[in-house]
Amino acid sequence: MTALLAQWQGLSIRRRFGWLTIGFILLLGLWLTFRRFFIGLGDVTNLTDEFPWGFWIAFDVIGGVALAAGGFTLCFLVYIFGYQRYHSIVRPTVLTAFLGYILVAVGLMYDLGKYFNIWHPIIMWNPHSVMFEVAWCVILYLTVLFLEFLPVVLEKFNLKTPLRMMQKMTIPIVLMGVILSTLHQSSLGSVFLIVPNKLHQLWYTPILPLLFFLSAVMVGPAMVILESMLSARMFHRGLETPILADLSRFMQVALIVYAAIKIQDLFVRGVVDDLFTGSYESFHFMGEMLLLFGAFVILAFRKLRVKPAWLFTAATLVGLGVVYNRMNVAWIGMLRGTGSYYMPAWTELATSLFLITAGIVAFFVIVKYFPVFPELEEEKNHA
Repeated sequence: MTALLAQWQGLSIRRRFGWLTIGFILLLGLWLTFRRFFIGLGDVTNLTDEFPWGFWIAFDVIGGVALAAGGFTLCFLVYIFGYQRYHSIVRPTVLTAFLGYILVAVGLMYDLGKYFNIWHPIIMWNPHSVMFEVAWCVILYLTVLFLEFLPVVLEKFNLKTPLRMMQKMTIPIVLMGVILSTLHQSSLGSVFLIVPNKLHQLWYTPILPLLFFLSAVMVGPAMVILESMLSARMFHRGLETPILADLSRFMQVALIVYAAIKIQDLFVRGVVDDLFTGSYESFHFMGEMLLLFGAFVILAFRKLRVKPAWLFTAATLVGLGVVYNRMNVAWIGMLRGTGSYYMPAWTELATSLFLITAGIVAFFVIVKYFPVFPELEEEKNHA
């Protein structure tokens, strides 16, 4: 207790305020969690029978899965394509993806009416259901992420024999992760193919699974860049600017491919005129495209890509653009077709903020006690 008090007194006023804010968010989230699971969905959400999928599904689950895509994209580049210069940022990226998928699973439990039945897909098989495939892929990919992060734990406890065994299994594990990510990232788009009369035509397209997958590939490098920059600031470690600037090229290529296919799809389906109707949907569609266009402009200039502030801005715009798109598909694009109105309650927003904050705190604690950043471990040993 004395040591904790001494650490608290050594913090600056800004850091004290930050930790107090985090503590308030966590306490509020725990209170809302109690209300959700012991009183019911209706106590903390504005969801209805007419509109049962709201902010939690759109942001926490569908958007969250996309934001956790950094793990499979970076591991694919490093272990399959051989881009070893990115190896130094693999561990924190895998940890971020692992925590992200855990939060997606937890967020889904908040939204499920009968959350205690979340284990049903394990034994109650329905191979004709897209949701069944998504559930199994997420379960298996969580297992893969655990195995990918396991060497860090083994290294911490100096378990050399199992560590060598895990290192020999790296390539098969990574390949399995890439396959599973490809399947469930695209299948989330397939879910909305069954509602052609409800999802607005600006987003409803037969290639929605492809667009979901491409957007995940695009946002993967963006999340790696954001995580690396934020962790460098948080843990006072060096920033790998040349590596991140180089990684941004893959984000740029994926952005171009995604935008080109998405725009061409609008012309092929003959819905371009809908962009200029001034409707609620056109406003939001243009919003997500403008975010991605802003990122494209920054990435188009090499002088901007190599500057941390601009690189951070581009990655942020890509992340926001992809989340905006997922929320448009699951929420905005569905409103008119369901003939209902939905706006998330403040308790829904606060619960999502609680989950994000809990993930950040978990990342901080794991980095503090496990060798996620090897250079930090060397500093501890030399201290």
